[in-house]
Amino acid sequence: MEKVKANQIELLKVEAFESISGRGVKAKIEGRTYFGGNIAFMKENGISVTQLESKIQAFLEQGKTVLYFANQETIIGAIAVADTIKQSSFEAIQQLKEKAIEVVMLTGDNHVVASTIGEKLGIDKVVSEVLPQDKAKEVEKLQEQGKKVAFVGDGINDSPALVQADIGLAIGSGTDIAIDSADIVLMKNNLQDVVTAIDLSKAVIGNIKTNLFWAFFYNCIGIPIAAGVFYLSFALTLNPMIGAATMSLSSVCVVTNALRLRKFKPQFPTYDTTCPIQQSVEAEFQSCQLPQKQNIVEVGFDQPKKEEKIMKKIIQIEGMQCNHCKMTVEKALGGIDGVTKVEVDLENKNAILEMTKEIADEKIKEAIEQAGFEAK
Repeated sequence: MEKVKANQIELLKVEAFESISGRGVKAKIEGRTYFGGNIAFMKENGISVTQLESKIQAFLEQGKTVLYFANQETIIGAIAVADTIKQSSFEAIQQLKEKAIEVVMLTGDNHVVASTIGEKLGIDKVVSEVLPQDKAKEVEKLQEQGKKVAFVGDGINDSPALVQADIGLAIGSGTDIAIDSADIVLMKNNLQDVVTAIDLSKAVIGNIKTNLFWAFFYNCIGIPIAAGVFYLSFALTLNPMIGAATMSLSSVCVVTNALRLRKFKPQFPTYDTTCPIQQSVEAEFQSCQLPQKQNIVEVGFDQPKKEEKIMKKIIQIEGMQCNHCKMTVEKALGGIDGVTKVEVDLENKNAILEMTKEIADEKIKEAIEQAGFEAK
């Protein structure tokens, strides 16, 4: 849409727009019906893709998902898109497998694409072409096999599966509904945090068991003595002052042991913060011989922009408690037209906005209030 506006391209009126979950979209433009979606959607509407078959197969084998576009008579084009595999994701999956954890990928992608990605990542099992509403059912199938299931997701479609799983882990950069549905929120957009969460949970459980040992150790010795069990045999008693000191010492041991968790170090102390898309930019301009070519618009590259004046505003915000609150505020303020950068400070309860144009305080306040917080 930004490119359309920049090049002053006239938009045609869209009518009867319809979105079909797990398939695609369709609408009428100037009286003709147009479709955009996956191969199943094309077949359902009687559209053949044979003229693009060889190119499409090549895309699929490269692990790319193909989006098809057609009018009511014929295919008019296709776009191949691919998620860039992060090195951190590969390492995380290898670590999970070393911990004897079976890794399953649930995806709505084409089987060839899913299998290619799964093979590259070394994933144990790939379940592809899963409709959004069926992800929870797949999780339930694994549970029926007697397995404990942890599900990692970030989208609206992942929410039922996050609830169904024994443990739901939401990616912090995901949708609000996914975060609300999960048991654990991973604050960084990094699968290595799944391994860290497992290691930390084991460290916590180990700590709890040690604390229980110390608590029972003192009580198992102190209570019988205080009750006089050993008085007749050994004339052994426990002075109340010593008993009180012993109980205090028990608490000191438990608290000191619990504080050891502060020394917990994640297995992956550093994160891959570079943009994976930027690292592997591919310009693949494919020419396709189609039966008809019409309404083709050639769009040029962006010209360097003139230096823009940057303005700043600082807003005090009440009600923020955690990183999820922080991300919600950043998302709300970042969506305001003219805002180029948002920095939210939880400690000082404020947000710093960088803007390319003047924005009314009322508009900023409204965005914050709609996010559920109070602006001052």
